[in-house]
Amino acid sequence: MVSLSVVVITFNEAANIGRCLGALADVADEVLVVDSFSTDNTVAICRAHGARVVQHIFAGYVEQKNFATAQARFDHVLQLDADEVLTDELRQSIRQAKADWQHAAYALTRLTNYCGHWVRHGGWYPDRKLRLYDRRLGRWEGLLLHEHYEVAPGRTTGALAGDALHYSYHSIAQHVSQLNKFTSITAQERALRGQTRVTLFHLLLKPFWKFVHGYFLRLGFLDGFAGLCIASLSAWGVFLKFAKLKTRTERAEA
Repeated sequence: MVSLSVVVITFNEAANIGRCLGALADVADEVLVVDSFSTDNTVAICRAHGARVVQHIFAGYVEQKNFATAQARFDHVLQLDADEVLTDELRQSIRQAKADWQHAAYALTRLTNYCGHWVRHGGWYPDRKLRLYDRRLGRWEGLLLHEHYEVAPGRTTGALAGDALHYSYHSIAQHVSQLNKFTSITAQERALRGQTRVTLFHLLLKPFWKFVHGYFLRLGFLDGFAGLCIASLSAWGVFLKFAKLKTRTERAEA
């Protein structure tokens, strides 16, 4: 039986973090929260749940998650976001992995709640993420936004049964706000990689295809109004990403 550190990074997550931490009692041998100097009650809620809190200025998702992983007391780590909650089935699967650890990392699936609706189509489910890992056999990789856990070459990964419930967007306004933020970061990321070419194909056809793919081919319409909102805003996000990249590139060349 391995000992497990559950690690969560936070900033102003008072609305979510208690629900997340409340579902960890029977899987975590340590709960560590790395907080980016929240201005709400996040830290107090974490300490009330018995979590160890480390304050660390946010320097990017990859850097923050690697820092948090390094602060854990145990080598076996489950990394969660503050808006995620383990189901009973997933907790049981994690306990089984602890009792018979066989891989460098294990993937879980996320079931997302969008404005009160559980989304099972449109490419949003199953949303598989490598989150349970032996920190000695991998690390968090990525540039600015699209961080992912990568295991060392030649190492194997497994899959956990059960879902993590992901309470994502509570309103359309929140989704729009996050989309605006993330598309700016993604445009910056593409610029850093030298991927600066933007044509009408990127501005018109790629957003159109994003909508068709999510809403029709991936059956997003089966999620009703939520599916329509997700497909439409996802398409708009593709347009925003390339429009911001184009204006960014033109300013740099002026």
